[in-house]
Amino acid sequence: MKYSAIILFIVSSLCLAQGGRVTYKFISNGSETDIPRLNLSSSASTNISHFSNSQGEDFFFDYNSRKTYQSFVLKNSSRITTIEEFGNYPQPELTGDTATILGYLCNKATVVIRSNHIDLWYTNSAGIKGSPALNLGPELGLVLRVVRNNNFEILAEKIEILDMDVNLFTDFGEIVDAPTYKEKVTENNFTTVRIFTDEKINFGDTIVNPQGDIEGITYRWSKGTVILKKATLPENLQGNIVYAELTERSNGDAYDRTGTLFVIPDTKSLSFLDAFKNGVDILPEYESKSEKIYRGFTLTDLYQPPIELMRFITPFGIGHYNSQVTVKGISWEDSVTYRQDVTDLLGVLEGEMWIGVFIGCYDKGGHRVSLKLKYHPDDPDAKNIPQKKYWVQPVINTVNIMEMSSQEYPTIFLYDTLTVTVDVPKGIKNLKLRYISTGHGGWGGGDEFNKKMNEVFIDDKQVYKYIPWRDDCGMYRKYNPASGNFPNGISSSDYSRSGWCPGSTGVPVDIPLNNLSAGKHTIKVYIPMGKPEGTSSSAWNVSAVLIGEMSP
Repeated sequence: MKYSAIILFIVSSLCLAQGGRVTYKFISNGSETDIPRLNLSSSASTNISHFSNSQGEDFFFDYNSRKTYQSFVLKNSSRITTIEEFGNYPQPELTGDTATILGYLCNKATVVIRSNHIDLWYTNSAGIKGSPALNLGPELGLVLRVVRNNNFEILAEKIEILDMDVNLFTDFGEIVDAPTYKEKVTENNFTTVRIFTDEKINFGDTIVNPQGDIEGITYRWSKGTVILKKATLPENLQGNIVYAELTERSNGDAYDRTGTLFVIPDTKSLSFLDAFKNGVDILPEYESKSEKIYRGFTLTDLYQPPIELMRFITPFGIGHYNSQVTVKGISWEDSVTYRQDVTDLLGVLEGEMWIGVFIGCYDKGGHRVSLKLKYHPDDPDAKNIPQKKYWVQPVINTVNIMEMSSQEYPTIFLYDTLTVTVDVPKGIKNLKLRYISTGHGGWGGGDEFNKKMNEVFIDDKQVYKYIPWRDDCGMYRKYNPASGNFPNGISSSDYSRSGWCPGSTGVPVDIPLNNLSAGKHTIKVYIPMGKPEGTSSSAWNVSAVLIGEMSP
């Protein structure tokens, strides 16, 4: 009778212990990481297991229906959920190997997911089920150890057998497919600011802008070739990676055109916005050795040129001409999206500002553009990141944004080394010059198709030289339906060019200036620009911005 009572007590205890909790830690290359612990709860009575991650996502294993549920509450307080069958996950293969983890005999299984080799150790002796990942062995039992590529590990460090129930949510909100779920959850983790949506940039329209400086309204300037908007961007987002994402589609223009995305600084008494309102003649003049006048290209005591966020060149007629041109083996893209990291300019991408887009075209149909700025936290779990202050000083911008309002083409380098004086304040560290250069002149002898050295001098000392050149333009053929095909088998868009391709961005280079002291300095840019031929002439679009971190 004594032994029967003991057995009855043990059986009764097991019946009361209807679930449990498993705590997992994360290990990388043998060292524990700072990833928060994962706690898996499992119920034998409901046959459901659950865990959540540091982002607030909920994950369920429903062993009754053999389904998983992944659920999340978005910023707008709505819940979305995606559901998957157990059988749709990669199926592990058993190896016959065993190991003991936390006193439980475990079997080993392996699975390969997107070229990642993953080893799993699981037990069927704990009375509970679950895994630290929905797609890793949901039907094996209780997964206690996961090793990916022999360098990343999820390891159970504690198992508690408890009397507990785990249930599915009563309301899973909107049920969506897995790609939609991933997109919505990812977008929830970063900030998107939509500046322009399908706006027209063209030439020749009658422009009537509203009076005043109204936020959120798209203003059109320079005969329609510039769009401009006053916007308020999020502040105090240090620790974010910032992307400018501009989408362009031809609305009738068949040619490759220079484009620029820019912001207008207003810390001086005169700004580029004043030129839009009152005419290009109010911009400060730069007189070349040839006695030709160039307006608004360089920093002065009273004026700052526009800060270029991104240089881009439109492809030949993308979208509009897709149905008019057929080339065997090529399917034309409907639009092109230029996506560039502009994190270095975060210091001017917060708060209230004017932001604009220029495309230099003389076509009535022109182009359609959309623009988003995306602020991605480098570490979504990081809290209270110390806010840094940055000094951002534009010094040169020869892109003639007001081309259609008689701003001069940047031919200044034919006779001159472009020179500008800048005053660097005290307490600036990690100083650098962000420099973008593209050469233009679209005939055989033009600078578009000929390599030219760019040299940058600080106080007459050369600090950088390079040849802006792109020899990968053939990669962009599918964006260029209106690009002509020549008898030699090459399309116009295929040819290598001076720092750009039709359908690409101009790539910035960073020139470190860590040893530059506070005070006044002279910056010079020299380019051996080719001479005109007949009615054809070359030009160089150059922008340069000083960026430094301000000491507390």
